[in-house]
Amino acid sequence: MKLAEAGENVAQMQLGLLFSTGQKGAPLDYITAHKWLNLAALRGNGEAKRLRTELSDMMSREEISEAQRQAREWVSTH
Repeated sequence: MKLAEAGENVAQMQLGLLFSTGQKGAPLDYITAHKWLNLAALRGNGEAKRLRTELSDMMSREEISEAQRQAREWVSTH
């Protein structure tokens, strides 16, 4: 989590993957997963971009909008 918070795109992608699958005790949370995958994709992680696209297909427009809002908020504070 510390590396993801520090802006490391591989850690952000891994965190997004954990939230998208609920693995390793992470709660299943598509909005949070999309946020982290989006942040990793913005930092040039192609795999995160692919995963974000797949995840988006399983989300409502409202959920995607909220995830994007959270990503923008994160960027503005880091």
